[in-house]
Amino acid sequence: MVHISRQSTPKGWQISRKETKWITRPSPGPHPINKAMPLTLVVKNLLGHAKTTREVKNILENKNILINKKVRKDHRFPIGIFDVIEIEKTNEYFRLFQDQKLNFILHKISKEESNIKPSKIINKTKLKKGLTQINLSDAKNMIVKEDKYKVGDTLIIDLDKNLIKKHIKLSEGSRIYLMDGKYTGRFAKIKSITNKKDLNPSKITCEYGSKTFQTLKKYAFAIEDGITTPK
Repeated sequence: MVHISRQSTPKGWQISRKETKWITRPSPGPHPINKAMPLTLVVKNLLGHAKTTREVKNILENKNILINKKVRKDHRFPIGIFDVIEIEKTNEYFRLFQDQKLNFILHKISKEESNIKPSKIINKTKLKKGLTQINLSDAKNMIVKEDKYKVGDTLIIDLDKNLIKKHIKLSEGSRIYLMDGKYTGRFAKIKSITNKKDLNPSKITCEYGSKTFQTLKKYAFAIEDGITTPK
């Protein structure tokens, strides 16, 4: 289906529920629908560069918008958290986040920062000749010789060269962004980790300002200081 009922859209899209019955559905991609927005809504609602889908299509046909350094012409292309939106004509760069109210927001970044993107390791596979395939949260795969990476860690990817620029471990003291759960959208610091026992999932205790709270380890996405964040 190329459309979805307005009543069924994720809360974070921040759209009117009382207009037309249907709205553009994101194309199949690396992000679940509740963690992504179709490009047409990003251009219209978040950037304010168009009022209609036809106007969005014209902008995309002129190759004016890049997502993670690649020109995208599909107005339904899914934009997910940490994706980089580049507008060549105005030399503007943004990164998509989800705030504590689950709303999708754009955070303006520098041209230098637009060259990097954090991706979480979700799986690993041993290959022949001592190589390892790393599966990332944005559906990319990386082949590495040195297997020093763990599931849950974050890789900072150089988008221009498609290379690993930095490895960030998910460990005590890590700066994290919470992707899901009660504390979605918060930037916190890991105080301690309680690893999985029997059927109980691994949990982390986090510091958020003067407060501490506990959540599931799988919700944590380790990030570095080079990734600027919304205030």
